[in-house]
Amino acid sequence: MNIAVCVKPVPDPSAYDKITIDPATKLLVRKGIPMVINPVDKNAIEAALRLKETHGGSVVLVSMAPPDTREVLKEGLAMGADAVYLLSDRAFAGADTLATVRVLAAGLKKIGSFDLVFTGSESADGGTTHVPSQLGEMLGISHLTNLLSLTVEGDALMLKTKIENGYMEFEGRLPMVLGVARDINTPRYTSLMGVVMAQNKPFTVWGLEDLELDPGTTGLAGSPTQPGDLHVPQIGRKAEMLEGEPADVAQKIMGILRVAGVLS
Repeated sequence: MNIAVCVKPVPDPSAYDKITIDPATKLLVRKGIPMVINPVDKNAIEAALRLKETHGGSVVLVSMAPPDTREVLKEGLAMGADAVYLLSDRAFAGADTLATVRVLAAGLKKIGSFDLVFTGSESADGGTTHVPSQLGEMLGISHLTNLLSLTVEGDALMLKTKIENGYMEFEGRLPMVLGVARDINTPRYTSLMGVVMAQNKPFTVWGLEDLELDPGTTGLAGSPTQPGDLHVPQIGRKAEMLEGEPADVAQKIMGILRVAGVLS
């Protein structure tokens, strides 16, 4: 079974208090912020590796990201993936989900055919949840997201997906794009041996020309959606002691909340 996992390096959630936003482009300023593999993408890697262990085959990682994310992506190799394809070009910068999916789809097609393509259900920095479905449409194959479990029976897939207040069960056919939910599994830790072996696994970098893409369809130029007004909230704390009878204190609290705009 040949499996691809689309992964995205994102700013480390533990450093979110250091993130700023460029007022002109409305994009995150990532310089100086440590990057990690998108947390739920590690669940996707784990799901792929478990299938490989059961059914054989290969697991490759595909990522559209800057060139300095090489070491971040090697964590996926240390987990057990067989190879990484990094799709990196200045022309890809500023992409919305549609422009991103164009690049990912081009990379997947250039690599070859796959039985399954996994993604995380959403990214920690964007959280749009668009990519699994858009990628399936771009590749012309079936797709589901918020995946909780799957069982392979020949070329059939028994699937369970997460919905509000419950779950739904589906039967699918290979090939498919599957966006996994965080609840699907617990990603394995990397071992020292895995880290050592990762240094010698194939790591391929492709740019715009390698993928034969029109620069007008990628990056900011190829993005039909643009961020509106974005800002980093200013969080401050202060304490105020209120004294008096409970009813009087309650009225004071309501007054404070009205002034703050919480109550009308």
